[in-house]
Amino acid sequence: MLVKQVSAFIENKAGRLSEIADTLAENHIDISALSLADTAEYGIARMILSDPERAVKVLKDSGVICKITTTLAIAIDDVPGGFAKALHILTDSGIEVKYMYACIGHTTGKALMIVSVDDPEIAESIIKNTASGEINPKEIYRI
Repeated sequence: MLVKQVSAFIENKAGRLSEIADTLAENHIDISALSLADTAEYGIARMILSDPERAVKVLKDSGVICKITTTLAIAIDDVPGGFAKALHILTDSGIEVKYMYACIGHTTGKALMIVSVDDPEIAESIIKNTASGEINPKEIYRI
């Protein structure tokens, strides 16, 4: 399933991530997934949010540089080898995974992952008819 990811570029200083979390909370925007990578100067918070468009607006209004990109959500069997099986569906078709991170979900026996690939639409067409492609949008956006 294709999902909208919000990437926020933030200064690497104490309290800045808390400010972003507060802004989202004050605007009743729920975080379903979060990945944080940093360097000495800045960090990139990649998030799956309940209302990505509104999140970008309120974050930009608070001075945060951010954008929306399209990523792929997949369901991984929550068993040994489940991760490898899901990756092989993509990599055996020539899809390179750039990065991935976990997502909160409530699908019994499944772990939800957010995956970044060069062409999410092609990756979705490959995986959509597999067990890894069966995801209810409510699981991702928590609506």
